Parts: sequence; C-alpha cells; structure tokens
Amino acid sequence: MATPRPAQRHAVDQFHPDLPVAFRRPTLSRGIARGLVLGATATLALTLLPGTAVAEPEDATSAAQAAQLVARAAHELEVLTEQVNEARETLAQQQDAVRSAGQAVAAAQTQLDALDGRIRQVARTAFTAGDGMPELDLLMTSGSAEEFVSQLATLDAIAGHTDDVLGAVAASAAAAERARADADAAQAAAQRTLDDVTARQAQLEADTADYQAQYDALSAPQQQEVVAAHAGRSVPAAPAAAAGGAAQIAVDTALAQVGDPYVWGAGGPNAFDCSGLTQYAYAAAGISLPHSSRMQAAMGSAVSRSELQPGDLIFYHSPVSHVAMYIGNGQMVHASTSGQPVKVVSVDSMGGITGMRRVA
Repeated sequence: MATPRPAQRHAVDQFHPDLPVAFRRPTLSRGIARGLVLGATATLALTLLPGTAVAEPEDATSAAQAAQLVARAAHELEVLTEQVNEARETLAQQQDAVRSAGQAVAAAQTQLDALDGRIRQVARTAFTAGDGMPELDLLMTSGSAEEFVSQLATLDAIAGHTDDVLGAVAASAAAAERARADADAAQAAAQRTLDDVTARQAQLEADTADYQAQYDALSAPQQQEVVAAHAGRSVPAAPAAAAGGAAQIAVDTALAQVGDPYVWGAGGPNAFDCSGLTQYAYAAAGISLPHSSRMQAAMGSAVSRSELQPGDLIFYHSPVSHVAMYIGNGQMVHASTSGQPVKVVSVDSMGGITGMRRVA
C-alpha cells in the first residue's frame, strides 16, 4: 500500500465527464520581480497551477472502474506535467535574467572605471574656487574681461557636467547590483518550484503505473469491452486550409505527427505531450512558443469559436492544462493523454473550451 498523502485532486475530468467530482488545492503563487538597469523595472510572475498530488492508490472493482482510474490518473498527471513544463520555462527565463543582470553590472563597472581618479580630481578641484589659482591663471592668459568670464563659465560647466555623469553612472551601477540580486533570488525560487513539482510528478507517475497495472491485469475480453465503449472518438483528418503560410506549416507539421505516442514532457520529434506538439509544430514555421499550455494561452490574440481558423490554438480546463490545434471543419489535432497517440478529434471531444488564440 502507498503511504497516505493529502488529497489534491484536480477539477472534474474533462476527458471523462462521468468520473466523480474531485477537489482542487488552492493556487500557490509567487510574484517574482527584478529591477532592470538604468531605472527600468520589469516583473516576472511565477504562478503555479493547482497542485495535483494523489491519494493512496485505489483498487478497481470492475473493468470500467479500472479504465476510469487510469484515465483520471493520466489526466491528473498531464496537469502536473504542464506545471513542470511551466516551471522549466520560468526557470529558463530567470536564468536569462541573471545573465542579463550580470552583463549590466559589468557594463556599469566599466563606465565607472573609465572615469578614473585623475578625471574625478580635475572635476572636483581644478574647476572649483579652491585657493583661487585656476581663476588667476585664466585672468593672466585671457585677452579681455569678456574672454575671462567666458572661459571661467566653460570650466564651471565642465565640472558640473562631470559630476552629473559620475552620479548617473554610480546610480546605474547600484541599480544593476540590485537587479542582479533580484534575479538571483528569482532564479533560486524558480528552481525550488521546479524541484517541488518534479517530485510530485514522480509520485503521481508511480501511482499511474499502479492503475495501469490493474487495467493490464484485466482479461482480453474485459479490455476489449472498455475499448469498445470509448471507440469512435477519433475522426479522420480533414483537409486544412490555413489563413497564412506559418499557420499552414504548423498544421501540416502537427498532422504529420498523427500516430506518434504521448509521453509526459516530450516535445518531439517522435513523442509529444500536448504543449510539446503545438510548440514543435510552430517551431517548424519559425514561431517560438513556450513548452507550457498555460503560457501558450497568453500568446497571440484571442478569437471566438466562429472565428477559428486552421492553426489556431484551443485550450481546455481551468486553469488551462491542455492545448490542441484547430485544423478546420470542427476538428483538431492534439496529443491527448497517456496511452493515446497524437490524433485528430472533434473540438468538443475534450469538454468545454476555455480559450482560443491565434499565434500566426
């Protein structure tokens, strides 16, 4: 028996609406902000989707229940895998921020070093009143009173300007150091998040394997009965006519993967999860998407169902944890879930749509 753990199940299974209603854990969120050099500020927010841990594995009492347990665990694992995908994307962003902050610190230090001690000494002493000698030198070398006044004003302006430059560069250096500290902290937080969801993913994978073993233990007639009950969900791929070149390439690429296996966290070329398939398809068209369904749901522009065109992305569940690609005629191609290959189905086969976006 597995060690009991707090239940953190996801919402109603949109893959199999007949499953019992489960409960969700409150959303965890961490706002991660980092300062940008020279006064600009940006905020990168890392928000975890509802946690998906599992209770002690159940024992199936019928063929139908065994299939339901496998489907439910697979869906929960997909949700958690998308959290892992997002955590990896966020960590990569924070690592880029650390590198950028380090470069900014180096650039600011180079500016400070360029203003060496001699220049600063000239700026602060040679062009100030001091003991009056600079003014006397100007007076002795000036051809007229007007020339003396003009040269003295010029020296004062140079001194003031140099002090301003020093102040600005020093402020930039301080801002760069703060940005680097913030970026380091954000990277550490992102790493902790990734470690946490990866550990939960490993436990859920073990429980999913337990359910799959129960299903595999069914007799051939029992398994055939379950397969027959869920047959007819996949439909043939329809010819797609996308609105633009990039969208057409993405559709063609996604359809070329039909039959490839579903693998948690995979992004091709021979296996995919849901966001890995759409990322792979659009990469072929020269468009970069993050390997995260929730992040993809914030890209491009929103479209309504009546506006759907081949290549548009369709999102499911709330919060978003699944993405598919529309191919026309009410159909979509997607990497659905464990044990199911990439396939073409109706856009309504997953339950309620929670978002539609056009990225090309």
